[in-house]
Amino acid sequence: MDTSVSAKAKTGVEGLDDILSGGLSRRHVFLLEGSPGTGKTTIALQFLQEGAALGEKCLYVTLSETEEELRDSALSHGMELDGNIQVFELVPPESLLNAEQQQSLLYSSDLELGETTKMIFEAFDKLQPSRVVLDSLSEIRLLAQSSLRYRRQILALKHFFSRTGATVLLLDDMTSESLDKTVHSVVHGVVHLEQLAPSYGSERRRLRITKYRGQAFRGGYHDFTIKTGGVSVFPRLRALEHRTEFTRCTLESGIPELDALLGGGLERGSSTLLIGPTGTGKSLFALQFVDAAIKRGEKAALFVFDEELGLLFLRTNALGIDLEEYQRQGAIHIEQLDAAELSPGEFAQRVRDRVASFDAKTVVIDSINGYQAAMPEENALILHMHELLQYLNRQGANTFVTVAQHGLVGDMKSPVDVTYLADTVVLLRYFEALGKVRRAISVVKKRTGMHEETIREFRIGKGGLSLGEPLSGFQGVLGGVPTFVGGKQVLQSNGGEDHSK
Repeated sequence: MDTSVSAKAKTGVEGLDDILSGGLSRRHVFLLEGSPGTGKTTIALQFLQEGAALGEKCLYVTLSETEEELRDSALSHGMELDGNIQVFELVPPESLLNAEQQQSLLYSSDLELGETTKMIFEAFDKLQPSRVVLDSLSEIRLLAQSSLRYRRQILALKHFFSRTGATVLLLDDMTSESLDKTVHSVVHGVVHLEQLAPSYGSERRRLRITKYRGQAFRGGYHDFTIKTGGVSVFPRLRALEHRTEFTRCTLESGIPELDALLGGGLERGSSTLLIGPTGTGKSLFALQFVDAAIKRGEKAALFVFDEELGLLFLRTNALGIDLEEYQRQGAIHIEQLDAAELSPGEFAQRVRDRVASFDAKTVVIDSINGYQAAMPEENALILHMHELLQYLNRQGANTFVTVAQHGLVGDMKSPVDVTYLADTVVLLRYFEALGKVRRAISVVKKRTGMHEETIREFRIGKGGLSLGEPLSGFQGVLGGVPTFVGGKQVLQSNGGEDHSK
């Protein structure tokens, strides 16, 4: 039998080995449970493929699927079950299928259970594999007929495999007696798979390690997906594990008035929340910092939930920011996201990959409204955003997040309050003055330094953003309907006319 110097048997599943602190402890029995369709067979096949790639002999014992079905499933992911992987399709002995030879004094299940166990042992002794998958325990549970006999049978399998030194993965589809935790107390570790069906969008899958003897592991739920090629697991993000060293400095936007409003600019490794009603220019303010970062020679990443990329390119190009050209130069990564098809764990992993592999120093998430659609509930959104923003801060990246508030003028509400998470909060507003709808900007929070307490009018034109002088002559601008209180006041969007009378 093949052995390995490694104390862990890697599962071959991206992300799962990280959660399991390196993989499955060798020479032990593990349980992989979940309802039909959660991905148990796919993970088991990847587990054997990983062993075969290392030169280990592997055995797949199937009681519920035929060998042909199993091979077809493997081929759908580009896997071939040959070489070091042997498939043993366990079928009842012919004598038990022949009605003329049925025993009358003994229950057929007694004979079937004994024969089934004997055939599993014989298949193992013949190959002497290092990795074994037994699919599935539901068939053995049905043959055992009672919890006592089922537990004794599982113990017999465990003791047999423990003497051989094999690493065993037992699959359970939980189709009968799902509350029976017999196997949980016997095996060395348990991986529980779940499939959730949201009201709209594709199914969401997640897993949790419920037990792992003598081993620390990453607890809680972790999202995963099944795509062509196998299962990919997205470990739950913990920002405290990802601290890096970087030089803190002040980064400018390229617009002197905006930098003055921000107290000189934004500090590296900080997060900024741009909040306001739709159409006020939240995305454009974020892209202004992206433009400035790329001109400094840095890279950026833009994650768009709400806008079609073609329209985004046209709109920004008209304002003097050529995102398509930046993309061709390899200076920016732009990704269109569908909240109905994306789990929060997968999104966090995509952001992490762009920061790690693409070295993006400016990250834009547009918007939280779209991101929230991928969340099961508001509390989860806040926790996810907290970890993600803390992670990006610790990587020295500047993060810009937009939130569209309900309403256009007057009293406005946000779909979720995340203002306390951001280091800087920039408030954008519409207001009416002299028969025109105008836009105003103010900084209401900045943790990393001083900032102007004024409100400035701004304009979006062919040259991009332009900010005016502080609106010292008006009161009630943030409420949408200001009143003129006197003094000299110039409204920028009227061509610099003096409206001080």
